[in-house]
Amino acid sequence: MVTVDVKLHQDRAEHDLPQPRLVIGGKDITDTSGGLYEHRNPATGLVQALIPLAGAAEVDRAVAAARQAFEVWGTMRPAERRRLLTRFAQLLRDHIADFAAICPLENGVCIGGWASSVGPHVAEWTEYYAGWADKIEGMVGAAYSPHENVEYTIAEPYGVIGHIITWNSPALSLAMKVPPSLAAGNTVVIKPAESTPFSALLFADLAREAGIPDGVINVVTGLGDAGAALVTHPGADKISFTGGPATARRIMADAALSLKPVVFELGGKSANLLFADTDLDTVVPYCAAFAMSNTGQGCALPTRLLVERPVYDEVVARVTGVVAHLPVGDPLDPTTYIGPLINEAARDRVQGVIDKAVEGGTGRLVFGGERIDSDGYFVSPTVFADVDNRSDLAQQEIFGPVLAITPFDTEDEAVALANDSEYGLSAYIQTRDIARVNRLVPRLKAGTVYVNPGPNPITSPATPFGGVGLSGFGREGGKAGLEEFINVKGVGIGRL
Repeated sequence: MVTVDVKLHQDRAEHDLPQPRLVIGGKDITDTSGGLYEHRNPATGLVQALIPLAGAAEVDRAVAAARQAFEVWGTMRPAERRRLLTRFAQLLRDHIADFAAICPLENGVCIGGWASSVGPHVAEWTEYYAGWADKIEGMVGAAYSPHENVEYTIAEPYGVIGHIITWNSPALSLAMKVPPSLAAGNTVVIKPAESTPFSALLFADLAREAGIPDGVINVVTGLGDAGAALVTHPGADKISFTGGPATARRIMADAALSLKPVVFELGGKSANLLFADTDLDTVVPYCAAFAMSNTGQGCALPTRLLVERPVYDEVVARVTGVVAHLPVGDPLDPTTYIGPLINEAARDRVQGVIDKAVEGGTGRLVFGGERIDSDGYFVSPTVFADVDNRSDLAQQEIFGPVLAITPFDTEDEAVALANDSEYGLSAYIQTRDIARVNRLVPRLKAGTVYVNPGPNPITSPATPFGGVGLSGFGREGGKAGLEEFINVKGVGIGRL
């Protein structure tokens, strides 16, 4: 039985959550055309805020404000943009605790786990891209000669970027998208999910405090119609989206009408290849707990564990032991590791996947699976072994605390199992054999490969992150993430 202190959540919501509103051109807007959304606390199921929703009218105002601010921000000296973004990064760092406080109330992220790392990541990504602001360069063509034509390039901002961010880690999604956009000289319109507007509001408030001009960052929380209005708006020059493939297809179809460029960071069903030569004492706790972090609501989590057969039974037993001891409960309790899912629909969907797998025998249930009696949206952490790699357990992104374990005999089989997926976001390798690592990394169909326990994915802003296949295209992080928001203009000058 999961127990939650409802009074504590109500008090914290009143104290820690920013006032629900839109932010357009530096003004706070509460009277909107999209109606109101009842925000429910995932741990209690109770309404804790009414969210004003943007309609097409508010999106139009936000794009206009961003377009007007672009005339200032886009022509600002790069060194001044760097200075303002650096100040912004420091303010974000000063408010790390505020981001952590929002997370359990906004989407049920545990205060003692994922929530505590969100603020530092947001500050780090912003600081990283602040440093790029005055280092964006063009180039002179190799054919240059003082007696011939001169050819060179100019790196220009697109203009207004529409950012449609994810709900499972909205602050991190903001940090991966907005700072590189701003560093390149663009202005932005952010559309958070209706269920998670609060991180974006704190982000915008701190940008304003840092001195970033009004209209450079606009926040229009809304439903799908607000997202569609942003995608199809003629004043939005590019769209960056993090979410699921189904929504991405609709965005791509809408953007295609005007041939608007898009960048997609979509889902994943990441394989984790565990070989018999690894240190099980270190690796198994990492693999088991990491797959369950953020209650399994992470696109790059290693939710498919592929284990070499000589250690398969031992790994299954050890994984079960680790998961059995992961505390489930109130996300405001610092000892809790697994909290609620985002909403009732997510809870019912994940439980449905578990029930279907048990009934269909597509995996052997070794832990969990039972329903949790609670007013919040909790699902028991669940482990399946002997999972059929063609089943929904192995092929579909469950986005819940469910780990699928499958044995393999050879490297070739492990690679085949890992690549037998429409997704291609991340892959993981656990081995002491560096020659094996060098053999396998080029063969794995994934945008990023992580080898042995270390930093969690998406922790380094200097490393490009993104997928292939159904996991999308384009990159966030590193110079590649900056270049997503730069338009290269070629210039040729002839002799007079």
